[in-house]
Amino acid sequence: MTVIAPAEFTAAELTAIRADFPILAEHVHGHPLNYLDSGATAQRPRQVLDAELTYLERRNAAVHRGAHTLAAEATEEFESARERVAAFIGARSDELIWTSNATEAINLVAYSIGNASAGLGGHAAERLRIGPGDEILTTELEHHANLIPWQELAARTGATLRILPIDDEGALRLDLLDGLVTERTRIVAATHVSNVLGTVQPVAELTARAHAVGALVVLDACQSVPHLPVDVRALGVDFAAFSGHKMLGPTGVGALYGRRELLEVMPPFLTGGSMITTVTLERAEYLPPPQRFEAGTQRVSQAIALGAAVDYLQAVGMDRVAEHEAALGQRLVDGLAEIDGVRILGPGPGVERVGLAAIDVPGIHAHDLGQYLDGLGIAIRVGHHCAQPLHRRLGITASTRASAYLYTTPEEIDAYLAALPEAIAYFRGLGA
Repeated sequence: MTVIAPAEFTAAELTAIRADFPILAEHVHGHPLNYLDSGATAQRPRQVLDAELTYLERRNAAVHRGAHTLAAEATEEFESARERVAAFIGARSDELIWTSNATEAINLVAYSIGNASAGLGGHAAERLRIGPGDEILTTELEHHANLIPWQELAARTGATLRILPIDDEGALRLDLLDGLVTERTRIVAATHVSNVLGTVQPVAELTARAHAVGALVVLDACQSVPHLPVDVRALGVDFAAFSGHKMLGPTGVGALYGRRELLEVMPPFLTGGSMITTVTLERAEYLPPPQRFEAGTQRVSQAIALGAAVDYLQAVGMDRVAEHEAALGQRLVDGLAEIDGVRILGPGPGVERVGLAAIDVPGIHAHDLGQYLDGLGIAIRVGHHCAQPLHRRLGITASTRASAYLYTTPEEIDAYLAALPEAIAYFRGLGA
């Protein structure tokens, strides 16, 4: 595609971007597809689809395992994708581990720390060990993928899990941070952007407070890396996890960033082939990271496609993607604020957010709203969005979430805002 110069998206540029996404030409129930569920899974441009298909048709082979031409070419493409994805977030290539998704990436960190706590990894891993008397801090905002692994790690090690709560508008209670981050805190795990509220969290403040007591920071970057310029070194986090399918890439691939000095002392998460140097019948020695954490046959075509997705996003420009989405996000909440009976979860207009907003309509189930809107070709997400504790704190069990991406148009936002009162009136009429 043509590289777009830094400026606002023009209508012509947005049309050109949308032309790269074949699925956007589809119709649903006789209506043009209005895809407002990119927060769950983004669509893929032809460039990404073609990159994976070309690899499979012309260079498919096992990486790091053969001396023949196809194996060498496959390995070169696989490692080139790693370099480009790492650079995209401001990391070195030897600091980026391929995983199946962000959930696996966060579990990798939690289980490796658990293995260190069980005495694996030797003297070098002692700095990672936690146990009774130690504390892990996460927040009330978290996706289950950044909550349950820490619950399990605390259960396995005897550490205590503590929670940084939110206020009634969904903002983190930073006034409680000093009392929750103490000399006993070993890990602080937090989201960068809430997948329900769409708000950007104060990562710099959380990181500074954690590092002041020697705690490690694990960042769920699933909703930030696809939508904002992210530099993990500038943020200062120790680990960051994100998924390919949320950033124009395929399912089945994600990544974990880890500071090199930490990865070097972490014991393996999974063991087997491809992550070892020497194996006897009694013991094994492991490769340095990132290969130490990439056991078995890798997700080669998916990683190559994710590299192509990063190329696409960089060609457009992440500053422009963020600006486009911020405008759509404000358009979304401005319009929602004008609809009677709609409660916006989290802050209303004027607060920094990505192009995402979730709502509750008292008396109407989110699934009913979603089904009605689907009949008009509007695809949104309904449910608890893998964030049950957050929904419980907000006094609901489910919500209706619309989420945009670089290919979303203002007209699609407006169509959703026009259809929502119609849906509400329909269900209110059924209850009359």
